[in-house]
Amino acid sequence: MKLLLLQRSFLFVTAGFFLLFTIALMAFPGEGLVAAQEGLKIFWEIVLPSLLPFFVLTEILLGLGVVHFFGVILEPLMRPLFNVPGAGAFALSMGLAAGYPMDAVITGKFRRLGLCSQVEGERLLAFTNTADPLFMFGAVAVGMFGRPELGLIIALAHYLSAFSIGFLFRFYGRKERGTPEKMDPGAGLFSRAVKRMRQARKEDNRPVGQLLGDAVKESVSSLFMIGGFIILFSVLCRMLEVTGILQLLLPFTGGVLKVFGLDPALASALLKGFFEIDLGVMASARTAASLNDRLVIAGVIIAWSGLSVHSQVMSVIHGTDIRILPYLAARMGHAFLAGLYTFLLNGFLKAAAGGARPVTGSLSPGFLYRWHLSTTSFLILLGALSFWSILLYLGGRYRLVRTGRNAGESKGKPFSHA
Repeated sequence: MKLLLLQRSFLFVTAGFFLLFTIALMAFPGEGLVAAQEGLKIFWEIVLPSLLPFFVLTEILLGLGVVHFFGVILEPLMRPLFNVPGAGAFALSMGLAAGYPMDAVITGKFRRLGLCSQVEGERLLAFTNTADPLFMFGAVAVGMFGRPELGLIIALAHYLSAFSIGFLFRFYGRKERGTPEKMDPGAGLFSRAVKRMRQARKEDNRPVGQLLGDAVKESVSSLFMIGGFIILFSVLCRMLEVTGILQLLLPFTGGVLKVFGLDPALASALLKGFFEIDLGVMASARTAASLNDRLVIAGVIIAWSGLSVHSQVMSVIHGTDIRILPYLAARMGHAFLAGLYTFLLNGFLKAAAGGARPVTGSLSPGFLYRWHLSTTSFLILLGALSFWSILLYLGGRYRLVRTGRNAGESKGKPFSHA
C-alpha cells in the first residue's frame, strides 16, 4: 500500500514538474531557443565527433570477441582489486578515454551479453563513470579557468576519487554470485583468452559487413538520444534560471557551502552543476571567489556529472536489471571525495599552480587532437592494466609451482631420528 502511494506521489510530482516546465518554455520561448542552440552546439561540436568512433569500435570489438579476449587477460587484476570481471577494464579504459556516458553504454552491453552479473554491473558503473582527460585539461583548465596547470589537480583528484569508490564498492553485494572467468588448469592465460575470443565470435556469427552496419546504426541512434538529453537539460537549466527558481534555492545551498567552509557565492554554480556539468563548471570558474573554492566546486560538479548525464545513463542501461540507486550513491560519494582530494592536492601543489600565467583557450579543441588524446589514453590504460594483470597471473603461477615443489621435496626427505 505504501509503495503504491509512493508511486502515485512520484507520478504527480513528475507530471507537475514537466507541466510547469512546458508553461515556462511557452512564457520564455526566446530564452528556450538560445539554450537549445547552446546545447546543440555542445553536442554537435564536442560530443558527437568525440564519442561516435568509440561507440562504433565498441560494437565491432564486442562482435569480433576482442573484448572477451581482454576479459580473460585482465581477470587476475580486476577481480581482486574491484571484484568485477576482467572485461570491466575495457569499460574503464573506454570510459576514461571517451568520457560520459561511454562506460554506461559498455556496461549495459556487458549485462545483456552475460559478461557481468547485476551486482558486477552496478560496481562497474560506480567507478568507471569518469570525465575524459581532454575535458579536464582542455575545456576546464584552459578554456574555463585559463590556467593549464590546474588540469593536473582536477584530473588527479577526479581519477583518484573514482578508483577509491571502485575499491569501496568491491564490498558491495558480496553475497551475490558473480561471473568469474572459468579456469582451465591445463591451459595458459593467453590460450584461454584466444579460445574465449573464438567462442564469442562463433556465438555472434554476423558477417563483417553486417557487423559494421549494425555498429554504425546503433551508435548513431544512441548518440542522438544523448544529444536530445543535452539539449533538454540545457533548456531546463535556463528555464529554472529565468523563472527565479534557482534564486529561491540559493540561500539554502549557500548555507550548506558555509558548513564546509566554502564561499556561498558558489551556490549558483553548484545548483547549475547539479543539473548540467558544463554549465556548472563554467559558472564556478567565473564566480568571484577564491581559486581554491572554485576548484573544489568544479571537482565536485565533474564527479557528480549532473542529472543530464544520469538521465543518459538511465536510458542506455534500460532493459537490463542494473539498478540506478547504487550508481547515484556512488556519484555522491565520488563528488565528496573529489572535492576533498582537490582541496588536498591544491594545497600540496599550490606553489606550482600559483606561479603560472593565465592563458586563454578554446572550449572545443580540434577533432583530430581530441581523437588522438582519447585514443592514446585508451591504449595506454588498457596496455598498463594488461601488463599488471599478466604480472599478477605469472606471480600466482610461480607461487603455485614453488609451493608444489617444496611440498614434493618435503615428502621425499628421509625420516631422521634425533
